[in-house]
Amino acid sequence: CHSCESCSDDLENYCPKVILTYSSVYHDGTINYGGYSDHMVANERYIIRFPDNMPLDGGAPLLCAGITVYSPLKYFGLDEPGKHIGIVGLGGLGHVAVKFAKAFGAKVTVISTSPSKKEEALKNLGADSFLVSRDQEQMQAAAGTLHGIIDTVSAAHPILPLLGLLKSHGKLILVGAPDKPLELPAFPLIS
Repeated sequence: CHSCESCSDDLENYCPKVILTYSSVYHDGTINYGGYSDHMVANERYIIRFPDNMPLDGGAPLLCAGITVYSPLKYFGLDEPGKHIGIVGLGGLGHVAVKFAKAFGAKVTVISTSPSKKEEALKNLGADSFLVSRDQEQMQAAAGTLHGIIDTVSAAHPILPLLGLLKSHGKLILVGAPDKPLELPAFPLIS
């Protein structure tokens, strides 16, 4: 709408009249199919041009997974060199989050339930360390070491153990979208 408080604060995604890029209803009642469409209507403020030498299949992930992890890293001040960032999950979002955090100059720890992803995280993506979230000793050894965590997991999983990894005033940012509610006791948030 470009006239409400959210839009004025550059937080258009919170606008009560927002039309998302997929599965929203336009003003004329038609459904928006986003990138699955042959054509799409969008405000010019949200359009970028890929350089001619960038293949579309190489740039496309930056517009979905990329912006999903880049935005919170920037918004919450986790883009400063020297920050220690945890990335939970090493799927599509997690891969891109590791690359962005490293590009910002962060120390990156990947946190996963799958020990088999350690080599991918460390050798292929350049993460600095790897934690198996089911390993109590590893989690305890890393307690209080992270400035922020980007949780990219889309399945229901325990959040409470992640809180213990944060430094005071650390930030836990959930960008995965589990289909079941997450449980989070209040006391760890206020203590």
